[in-house]
Amino acid sequence: MMKLKNLAFCLPFLLAHFPTFSQEKPYDDLLVLYVDENYEKCIEKSERYVDRDATHRDALPYLYASMCWFEISKIPKFTAMDEYKRADREALKWASKYRRKDKNLEFFANYEDFWSELNTVAQEMGLNYMDEKSFSKAKQQFQRITRYNPENPGAWQMLALAQTKGKAVRDAQESTKQFKEALKAVPDVAHLPLDQRNLLRESLLRTARSQEAKGQVDKARETIALGKDYFMDNPEFKSLYQSLEGSASK
Repeated sequence: MMKLKNLAFCLPFLLAHFPTFSQEKPYDDLLVLYVDENYEKCIEKSERYVDRDATHRDALPYLYASMCWFEISKIPKFTAMDEYKRADREALKWASKYRRKDKNLEFFANYEDFWSELNTVAQEMGLNYMDEKSFSKAKQQFQRITRYNPENPGAWQMLALAQTKGKAVRDAQESTKQFKEALKAVPDVAHLPLDQRNLLRESLLRTARSQEAKGQVDKARETIALGKDYFMDNPEFKSLYQSLEGSASK
Protein backbone atom coordinates (compact mmCIF):
# COMPACT_ATOMS: atom_id res chain seq x y z
CA MET A 1 0.00 0.00 0.00
CA MET A 2 1.54 3.32 -1.02
CA LYS A 3 2.26 5.99 1.57
CA LEU A 4 0.70 9.45 1.71
CA LYS A 5 3.75 11.26 0.33
CA ASN A 6 3.49 9.22 -2.88
CA LEU A 7 -0.26 9.39 -3.13
CA ALA A 8 -0.53 12.98 -4.35
CA PHE A 9 1.35 12.04 -7.50
CA CYS A 10 -0.69 8.88 -8.08
CA LEU A 11 -4.11 10.18 -7.04
CA PRO A 12 -5.30 11.14 -10.56
CA PHE A 13 -4.46 7.63 -11.75
CA LEU A 14 -6.26 6.04 -8.80
CA LEU A 15 -9.34 8.19 -9.23
CA ALA A 16 -9.50 7.20 -12.87
CA HIS A 17 -9.96 3.59 -11.76
CA PHE A 18 -12.65 4.39 -9.22
CA PRO A 19 -16.30 5.09 -10.09
CA THR A 20 -17.52 8.00 -12.16
CA PHE A 21 -19.14 10.38 -9.71
CA SER A 22 -22.18 11.81 -11.43
CA GLN A 23 -24.22 12.82 -8.41
CA GLU A 24 -21.84 12.78 -5.45
CA LYS A 25 -18.60 14.48 -4.55
CA PRO A 26 -15.63 12.21 -5.27
CA TYR A 27 -14.57 11.77 -1.62
CA ASP A 28 -10.94 11.67 -2.66
CA ASP A 29 -10.03 12.58 0.95
CA LEU A 30 -11.47 9.23 2.04
CA LEU A 31 -9.66 7.50 -0.79
CA VAL A 32 -6.35 9.04 0.35
CA LEU A 33 -6.88 7.83 3.91
CA TYR A 34 -7.94 4.38 2.78
CA VAL A 35 -5.00 3.89 0.42
CA ASP A 36 -2.63 5.16 3.11
CA GLU A 37 -4.09 2.55 5.51
CA ASN A 38 -5.24 5.23 7.93
CA TYR A 39 -8.43 3.28 8.57
CA GLU A 40 -9.39 4.83 11.90
CA LYS A 41 -9.29 8.37 10.58
CA CYS A 42 -11.07 7.30 7.40
CA ILE A 43 -13.92 5.86 9.49
CA GLU A 44 -14.10 9.06 11.55
CA LYS A 45 -14.31 11.23 8.43
CA SER A 46 -16.85 8.89 6.83
CA GLU A 47 -19.04 9.16 9.91
CA ARG A 48 -18.81 12.96 9.82
CA TYR A 49 -20.05 12.93 6.22
CA VAL A 50 -22.88 10.59 7.22
CA ASP A 51 -23.92 12.97 10.01
CA ARG A 52 -24.06 16.05 7.76
CA ASP A 53 -27.36 16.98 6.13
CA ALA A 54 -25.64 17.78 2.85
CA THR A 55 -23.93 14.39 2.50
CA HIS A 56 -25.80 11.83 4.61
CA ARG A 57 -27.63 10.53 1.51
CA ASP A 58 -24.38 9.93 -0.39
CA ALA A 59 -23.41 6.27 -0.65
CA LEU A 60 -19.62 6.43 -0.71
CA PRO A 61 -18.95 7.45 2.91
CA TYR A 62 -20.85 4.34 4.03
CA LEU A 63 -18.85 2.21 1.61
CA TYR A 64 -15.50 3.58 2.75
CA ALA A 65 -16.50 2.96 6.37
CA SER A 66 -17.33 -0.66 5.49
CA MET A 67 -14.04 -1.16 3.66
CA CYS A 68 -12.05 0.32 6.54
CA TRP A 69 -13.82 -1.79 9.16
CA PHE A 70 -13.13 -4.85 7.03
CA GLU A 71 -9.42 -4.04 6.82
CA ILE A 72 -9.32 -3.45 10.58
CA SER A 73 -10.92 -6.88 11.10
CA LYS A 74 -7.78 -8.46 9.57
CA ILE A 75 -5.32 -6.72 11.92
CA PRO A 76 -4.73 -8.53 15.25
CA LYS A 77 -3.57 -5.41 17.12
CA PHE A 78 -6.97 -3.86 16.44
CA THR A 79 -9.16 -6.90 17.00
CA ALA A 80 -7.50 -7.40 20.40
CA MET A 81 -9.07 -4.10 21.48
CA ASP A 82 -12.65 -3.98 22.76
CA GLU A 83 -13.37 -1.08 20.42
CA TYR A 84 -12.57 -3.16 17.35
CA LYS A 85 -13.23 -6.77 18.32
CA ARG A 86 -16.43 -6.76 16.26
CA ALA A 87 -14.92 -5.02 13.27
CA ASP A 88 -16.11 -7.80 10.93
CA ARG A 89 -19.69 -7.19 12.02
CA GLU A 90 -19.27 -3.44 11.61
CA ALA A 91 -18.04 -4.01 8.06
CA LEU A 92 -21.25 -5.88 7.23
CA LYS A 93 -23.42 -3.30 8.99
CA TRP A 94 -21.91 -0.42 7.03
CA ALA A 95 -22.11 -2.42 3.81
CA SER A 96 -25.85 -2.78 4.40
CA LYS A 97 -26.19 0.96 5.02
CA TYR A 98 -24.23 1.66 1.85
CA ARG A 99 -26.48 -0.58 -0.22
CA ARG A 100 -29.59 1.26 0.97
CA LYS A 101 -28.07 4.51 -0.32
CA ASP A 102 -26.88 3.09 -3.64
CA LYS A 103 -30.30 1.90 -4.78
CA ASN A 104 -29.39 2.23 -8.47
CA LEU A 105 -26.07 0.38 -8.04
CA GLU A 106 -24.14 3.37 -9.33
CA PHE A 107 -20.96 2.28 -7.56
CA PHE A 108 -21.44 -1.37 -6.57
CA ALA A 109 -19.80 -2.99 -9.60
CA ASN A 110 -16.69 -0.84 -9.29
CA TYR A 111 -15.68 -2.57 -6.05
CA GLU A 112 -15.89 -6.23 -7.13
CA ASP A 113 -12.70 -7.26 -5.33
CA PHE A 114 -13.96 -5.85 -2.05
CA TRP A 115 -17.37 -7.51 -2.32
CA SER A 116 -15.76 -10.82 -3.26
CA GLU A 117 -13.45 -10.77 -0.26
CA LEU A 118 -16.14 -9.55 2.13
CA ASN A 119 -18.55 -12.23 0.89
CA THR A 120 -15.96 -14.98 1.19
CA VAL A 121 -15.13 -14.16 4.80
CA ALA A 122 -18.76 -13.58 5.81
CA GLN A 123 -19.96 -16.76 4.13
CA GLU A 124 -17.27 -18.91 5.72
CA MET A 125 -18.23 -17.58 9.13
CA GLY A 126 -21.90 -18.34 8.47
CA LEU A 127 -21.08 -21.89 7.34
CA ASN A 128 -18.95 -22.40 10.45
CA TYR A 129 -21.90 -21.35 12.61
CA MET A 130 -24.03 -23.93 10.76
CA ASP A 131 -21.44 -26.66 11.43
CA GLU A 132 -21.43 -25.68 15.11
CA LYS A 133 -25.26 -25.85 15.09
CA SER A 134 -25.35 -22.20 16.14
CA PHE A 135 -28.31 -21.60 13.89
CA SER A 136 -29.29 -18.25 15.37
CA LYS A 137 -25.81 -16.85 14.68
CA ALA A 138 -25.82 -18.40 11.21
CA LYS A 139 -29.19 -16.80 10.49
CA GLN A 140 -27.90 -13.39 11.54
CA GLN A 141 -24.78 -13.79 9.41
CA PHE A 142 -26.57 -14.77 6.21
CA GLN A 143 -29.20 -12.13 6.87
CA ARG A 144 -26.44 -9.51 6.90
CA ILE A 145 -25.16 -10.76 3.55
CA THR A 146 -28.60 -10.56 1.92
CA ARG A 147 -28.95 -6.98 3.10
CA TYR A 148 -25.98 -5.70 1.12
CA ASN A 149 -26.01 -8.39 -1.59
CA PRO A 150 -29.66 -9.41 -2.17
CA GLU A 151 -28.73 -10.77 -5.62
CA ASN A 152 -26.71 -13.56 -3.95
CA PRO A 153 -28.95 -16.67 -4.27
CA GLY A 154 -26.83 -18.92 -2.07
CA ALA A 155 -27.05 -16.45 0.81
CA TRP A 156 -30.85 -16.58 0.67
CA GLN A 157 -30.87 -20.37 0.57
CA MET A 158 -28.47 -20.63 3.50
CA LEU A 159 -30.61 -18.13 5.40
CA ALA A 160 -33.65 -20.30 4.70
CA LEU A 161 -31.79 -23.40 5.91
CA ALA A 162 -30.65 -21.66 9.11
CA GLN A 163 -34.21 -20.51 9.73
CA THR A 164 -35.52 -24.02 9.09
CA LYS A 165 -33.02 -25.46 11.56
CA GLY A 166 -34.06 -22.79 14.03
CA LYS A 167 -37.76 -23.70 13.62
CA ALA A 168 -38.63 -20.35 12.02
CA VAL A 169 -40.78 -22.00 9.35
CA ARG A 170 -42.58 -18.93 8.01
CA ASP A 171 -39.35 -16.95 7.73
CA ALA A 172 -37.72 -19.88 5.96
CA GLN A 173 -40.54 -19.98 3.43
CA GLU A 174 -40.08 -16.28 2.66
CA SER A 175 -36.30 -16.68 2.32
CA THR A 176 -36.81 -19.66 0.02
CA LYS A 177 -39.05 -17.48 -2.13
CA GLN A 178 -36.31 -14.82 -2.22
CA PHE A 179 -33.78 -17.52 -3.14
CA LYS A 180 -35.85 -18.66 -6.11
CA GLU A 181 -36.32 -15.08 -7.32
CA ALA A 182 -32.59 -14.32 -6.96
CA LEU A 183 -31.63 -17.52 -8.80
CA LYS A 184 -34.13 -16.83 -11.57
CA ALA A 185 -32.64 -13.36 -12.01
CA VAL A 186 -29.14 -14.76 -12.63
CA PRO A 187 -28.56 -14.79 -16.43
CA ASP A 188 -25.97 -17.57 -16.19
CA VAL A 189 -24.85 -19.27 -12.96
CA ALA A 190 -21.51 -20.05 -14.60
CA HIS A 191 -20.82 -16.30 -14.75
CA LEU A 192 -21.64 -15.58 -11.12
CA PRO A 193 -18.71 -14.20 -9.12
CA LEU A 194 -16.70 -17.12 -7.73
CA ASP A 195 -17.66 -16.42 -4.11
CA GLN A 196 -21.37 -16.48 -4.97
CA ARG A 197 -21.00 -19.55 -7.13
CA ASN A 198 -19.24 -21.43 -4.34
CA LEU A 199 -21.90 -20.48 -1.82
CA LEU A 200 -24.69 -21.52 -4.17
CA ARG A 201 -23.14 -24.95 -4.63
CA GLU A 202 -22.71 -25.29 -0.86
CA SER A 203 -26.28 -24.16 -0.17
CA LEU A 204 -27.70 -26.66 -2.65
CA LEU A 205 -25.66 -29.47 -1.09
CA ARG A 206 -26.60 -28.61 2.47
CA THR A 207 -30.27 -28.04 1.71
CA ALA A 208 -30.59 -31.28 -0.28
CA ARG A 209 -28.87 -33.25 2.49
CA SER A 210 -31.15 -31.75 5.09
CA GLN A 211 -34.22 -32.60 3.03
CA GLU A 212 -32.99 -36.14 2.42
CA ALA A 213 -32.35 -36.63 6.15
CA LYS A 214 -35.99 -35.69 6.83
CA GLY A 215 -37.20 -38.20 4.25
CA GLN A 216 -38.06 -35.49 1.71
CA VAL A 217 -36.23 -37.26 -1.09
CA ASP A 218 -38.28 -35.71 -3.89
CA LYS A 219 -37.56 -32.22 -2.58
CA ALA A 220 -33.87 -33.08 -2.20
CA ARG A 221 -33.79 -34.29 -5.79
CA GLU A 222 -35.41 -31.07 -7.01
CA THR A 223 -32.96 -28.99 -5.00
CA ILE A 224 -29.81 -30.71 -6.21
CA ALA A 225 -31.06 -30.67 -9.80
CA LEU A 226 -30.91 -26.87 -9.75
CA GLY A 227 -27.12 -27.12 -9.92
CA LYS A 228 -26.80 -30.06 -12.30
CA ASP A 229 -25.68 -27.95 -15.25
CA TYR A 230 -23.03 -26.11 -13.27
CA PHE A 231 -21.54 -28.18 -10.47
CA MET A 232 -21.16 -31.75 -11.72
CA ASP A 233 -17.40 -31.26 -11.91
CA ASN A 234 -17.42 -31.10 -8.10
CA PRO A 235 -17.06 -34.68 -6.71
CA GLU A 236 -19.17 -33.99 -3.62
CA PHE A 237 -21.99 -32.50 -5.65
CA LYS A 238 -21.85 -35.23 -8.29
CA SER A 239 -21.92 -37.96 -5.65
CA LEU A 240 -25.03 -36.57 -3.95
CA TYR A 241 -26.76 -35.96 -7.28
CA GLN A 242 -26.12 -39.55 -8.43
CA SER A 243 -27.15 -40.93 -5.05
CA LEU A 244 -30.46 -39.09 -5.12
CA GLU A 245 -31.09 -40.01 -8.74
CA GLY A 246 -30.28 -43.62 -7.93
CA SER A 247 -32.82 -43.64 -5.13
CA ALA A 248 -35.46 -42.47 -7.59
CA SER A 249 -34.98 -45.53 -9.77
CA LYS A 250 -35.36 -48.03 -6.95
